[in-house]
Amino acid sequence: MDLSSLYRGCRSYRRFQQDPLPDDLLRRMIDNARIASSAHNAQATRFVVVSSPKLVEAMHPLVVFASSLPRELGEPKQGEQPTAFVVVSKTVNAGDYSDVDLGLAVDAMVMTAWEAGFGSCLLGKIDIPAIRALLDIPESETIRLVVAFGKPDHKSYLVEQGDRPSLKYYLDDDRNYYVPKRKMEEVARFL
Repeated sequence: MDLSSLYRGCRSYRRFQQDPLPDDLLRRMIDNARIASSAHNAQATRFVVVSSPKLVEAMHPLVVFASSLPRELGEPKQGEQPTAFVVVSKTVNAGDYSDVDLGLAVDAMVMTAWEAGFGSCLLGKIDIPAIRALLDIPESETIRLVVAFGKPDHKSYLVEQGDRPSLKYYLDDDRNYYVPKRKMEEVARFL
């Protein structure tokens, strides 16, 4: 699959089949994230990979999916939950570009998963103190987000924004996602 097709298919997924991510894939994801570009080669991004069923289950109540939707629509139900999480943090005093570096690392991680057939969802509404305690993450790291992973159990489609006043995603009757995108002319100028 070419890179453009990978990016068009790699959407946020919020319902998952219960297939675990293979250990070699988890390691490849983190390795690709680890070697992603880093300003001043600071390498301040840190990862905690959560794949043991017991810890994955303990993580579920500490994260919120699709906070733009009513909870009963956006939150995965029992049997639809992710099978792995990666907690992404950065070291204290990481530098002005550390969030850019973190974004590059997360992109490398989720694209590696997607190429192998596993979807992801970036989660920003998270219980940081509880996650820190559960996973013994030191205070010297600032937790920025959690990424959920699993084999997608729904579809996600890109659609033109058209005349819709909102860019909020929406669901159909089968709980498949539709993600409006602005036209190229609205976001870029080519000179």
